[in-house]
This record gives sequence, structure tokens and C-alpha cells, in this order.
Amino acid sequence: MVKNYLVKASRKTAIARCMARTGTGKVHINGTPLEAYYGGYKQGLVREPMILLDEETAKLDFFINVKGGGVMSQVQATRSCIAKAVLSANNKEKVKEKIMKYDRHLLVDDVRQKEQKHQLGKGARKKKQHSKRWNNYDMSSKMFFLWSGCSWQIWWVC
Repeated sequence: MVKNYLVKASRKTAIARCMARTGTGKVHINGTPLEAYYGGYKQGLVREPMILLDEETAKLDFFINVKGGGVMSQVQATRSCIAKAVLSANNKEKVKEKIMKYDRHLLVDDVRQKEQKHQLGKGARKKKQHSKRWNNYDMSSKMFFLWSGCSWQIWWVC
């Protein structure tokens, strides 16, 4: 009998949903095989939990739907989803301990978000640089104080 295991994982705004069923160890992401969907470094990140738990993942096929976020957030959500699916299929304390010892973020979702931009700046923290130069400029009487050498000079602006 074929048994299905449904799990969900997220990273920032990327959400991955995985259906794992008994099989031969295939991975399909959004209907595409892993080798065609990701290459190089990203494929290696997705394969990490499969290499770590090779005996358990060889018995399962993974069908993953990923949406939202950026590419790396989707990769991290996908790898987390695979690890959670293996854990739900085996449900052994030994497997959980092995995953937690390797990387805690494979089982625990990282919920940190980007801080929103605030007013008066280009980003969340960056602000326009404050200048004290114009503190001597009196706008109400249009009078300008200027230091020249050893004394203040007063200039009126029309």
C-alpha cells in the first residue's frame, strides 16, 4: 500500500509543500525533476538532507510545490521540506537527532522577515545625513551669520 506524507516548510515568504510517498528516491519540484529545476550549488543544497539520510530517502519519492520569495529562500524551504517529510515517514528519534545535530534549520522554520523601509530614508535603517551647518541661518528675518577669521559678520538676504 502506498502511503502519502504531507509536510510544509517556509523561509521568509517562500512556502514549500511536499507530498512524500513510497518510491525510489525521485525529487520533483513544481512538476520538474530536481536536475532540470536547479543546478550546481542550489541542487547541492537541496540534496543535503538526502545525502545525510540516504537510507531513509531512498525509499521515498518527493513531489514539492514551491512558491513565493526569492530563489535561495525557495531552495532553503525545499530542503527543509524534504527533511521534514523523511522525519514524518520514519518518525524515529534517531533520525530527528541526526538532523538536529547537522542543521537545526532543516526542521525548524526560519520566520525572520526583511525589516520594512521607514520614512526619511532609503531603507529600513539608512537615513539622510544630518547637517548642523544651517543652524546659524535664521529664516524668519532672513539674517545669515558668518564667521570670518576672528568675529561674526551679519549678512541680510533679500
